[in-house]
Amino acid sequence: MESIDVTIKSWAELDTLELYQLLQLRSEVFVVEQECAYQDLDAQDFEAMHLTAKAPSHKALMAYARIYTTVINKKEYAAIGRVCTAKTYRGQGISRQLMDHAIQYIIQNLELPITVSAQAYLKEFYHSLGFETVSEPYLEDGIPHIRMVRET
Repeated sequence: MESIDVTIKSWAELDTLELYQLLQLRSEVFVVEQECAYQDLDAQDFEAMHLTAKAPSHKALMAYARIYTTVINKKEYAAIGRVCTAKTYRGQGISRQLMDHAIQYIIQNLELPITVSAQAYLKEFYHSLGFETVSEPYLEDGIPHIRMVRET
């Protein structure tokens, strides 16, 4: 398992290269690879904390996620979204390391239960991180998803 350096920054703290890299990776994975035309850029980016994962030996973006707060059924949650790993780095445990950083950030800073809108095929991955399925499968941008929650 390759070690990674994870940086957590607000929108205002991101420099132009970091912003370009994270938007490029999100587009590469969610729009091109998954052939899903959807509005990736949304108002959540301005309020979110952005996690970027890079190898200590180079500056290429390996993985990304964002954290923001949301209210679902009158209950506040910390949401982890836009989780993606560049194709060349998959299968190396990088997404798990990134998610571990996101969960620890939430535990230390937000103290809220955590929710994800997970692509259904990743159910077992999220279960292994302590998430439980709390919804029936639903389509989000034409892709099967399930809502999952982890109590902190």
